[in-house]
Amino acid sequence: MKKMTMLFSLCFATSAQVTHAYDLPSVNLGLTSFLDGGLPAGPGWYFQEYAIHYNAHRLKDNQGTNLPLPKRDVQFQVLASQLSYMSDVRWGNAALGWNMVLPIVTKMDVDDGLDNTALKAQSGMGDLVFGPFFQFDPIMGENGPTFVHRIELDVNAPTGEYDSQHDINPGSNAWSFNPYWAGTYFFTPKWTASTRLYYLYNFKNDDPGYAYGDVSDVQAGQAVHANFATEYALTDKLRVGINGYWLNQITDTKIGGHEVSGRREKVWAVGPGALYSFSKDDHVFANAYFEQDVRNRPEGSRLVFRYTHHFD
Repeated sequence: MKKMTMLFSLCFATSAQVTHAYDLPSVNLGLTSFLDGGLPAGPGWYFQEYAIHYNAHRLKDNQGTNLPLPKRDVQFQVLASQLSYMSDVRWGNAALGWNMVLPIVTKMDVDDGLDNTALKAQSGMGDLVFGPFFQFDPIMGENGPTFVHRIELDVNAPTGEYDSQHDINPGSNAWSFNPYWAGTYFFTPKWTASTRLYYLYNFKNDDPGYAYGDVSDVQAGQAVHANFATEYALTDKLRVGINGYWLNQITDTKIGGHEVSGRREKVWAVGPGALYSFSKDDHVFANAYFEQDVRNRPEGSRLVFRYTHHFD
């Protein structure tokens, strides 16, 4: 068995009879959606606040069936604060910027039907995410931009709350490298499609806890994941559309340096969303997601609210 982190994804270690757990650290699943390829107001400082609510009543194994626990109820809430800066420094046709995100798990409720003897959880500060980005100039057409994109090199630092005696922690106790490419294509000035494509590489957790016995380290497998969305402007201020995310673990987790099969995680989700722009500097996003085809993860629903402000 194993223990790791939780936030936008969840990680669990179960009872000795189940001998199953979830590996991957928290990643961006559905936090970003519409018009994701560009920063809306150009250079300067940006502040974004996220409020995430996740609710699941199913914990899936490698076959997509529920783990044998009396109850499988997981509910958590997260607030995440993001600060970004896009400078006037140029690298070819791109502007250099910097980004960081700090999440806080404000509420964590778990019910395994065994008085939480199988699943022990805690809330608290999550892992800091930071990295540089390159925002490329938009490709312009007759009626405005036709395509805009960005590359960011994110690192997840193990700064969050972590206790090896807990099965669910806000922090992962391991570094990870999580770069992405994001792009938005304008079919028309009112209709766009966006995606954000990630690669995830995880380093070792050298304090995996009591669930591993004498094992000295655990290294979660590599993964690819993505957010995608398309929306249409009903008015100058309101856009509505469809959003989703997808995750697939592509290599096996290593326990004590040895690859262990049957633990790769997979999920995709889709749902409705909306974006309301108060001005060019202030925007509110609301996105809902309903998970499907889950392997080795919880299966539930996710609601994300995001406020974005650009400082002149």
